Amino acid sequence: MNTDETLNQQLEDARQRLHDLYKQYGFGHACVLEQSMFLDELINQYNRMFQTKKLTQPI
Repeated sequence: MNTDETLNQQLEDARQRLHDLYKQYGFGHACVLEQSMFLDELINQYNRMFQTKKLTQPI
């Protein structure tokens, strides 16, 4: 599995976990907010990786 696939899988897993936690605890619970921040960081990593690839590709 390459880096793109690994990060995509991590994103999907984190998104699903956030959804499950939200259904169980509601929006304001600490574990839901923590998972949301974790997912945000993965999204930021994905965006940085995508931006780096975009900048390094020949025109």
